[in-house]
Amino acid sequence: MQDLFRYEDDRESASSAKVRALEALLIEKGVLGSNSVDTVLGHFETIAGPFNGAKIVARAWLDVDFKARLLADTPAAIAELDLPSGMVGAEGEHMAAVANGTGVHNLVICTLCSCYPWPVLGLPPYWYKDPVFRARGVREPRAVLREFGVPIDENVQVKVWDSSAQIRWFVVPERPEGTDAMTEEQLAALVTPESMMGVALVAPPQVAHGGT
Repeated sequence: MQDLFRYEDDRESASSAKVRALEALLIEKGVLGSNSVDTVLGHFETIAGPFNGAKIVARAWLDVDFKARLLADTPAAIAELDLPSGMVGAEGEHMAAVANGTGVHNLVICTLCSCYPWPVLGLPPYWYKDPVFRARGVREPRAVLREFGVPIDENVQVKVWDSSAQIRWFVVPERPEGTDAMTEEQLAALVTPESMMGVALVAPPQVAHGGT
């Protein structure tokens, strides 16, 4: 990723300090309980996150009929899987999937703010909310993708999907070569949040696992 989408090294610590101060004030005022924030964080560490999206993608790679249903009616297809409850709530309302394939590459952005399918991708990264990324993703998606290390051939169409409160998009990336003998669980381990946003490709196993 280019420096354009980087932030100061202390951004995380500075933001954390502000959050802790705000949390302490809200607890003092009785707006929050003492364990409210930890409960929410625990939810996104164990229940809602990119591990759900990875399972969905892996199933789509192995089951072409499921993939077709996923693209046609994403919430209904997701409901078929053994995933935690709440896949359609808490920022998961009206989720929709699109698939990369021969001749097409998909990129997900949010031009308004940071709408994002939290149940399947987790919390959005800082750069996803960056006004520069949001604007350039619409105007010059190929240039943005190159800066993320994903050069797209001119004969490949780039489709940009604008997430909103009405519909939250995620990408089914292409299955990498050399994965024919892999199990669904092994395939899911290859899938990254970035690949489900369209700003990365899924690395082949020898690359993803350091050549082992």
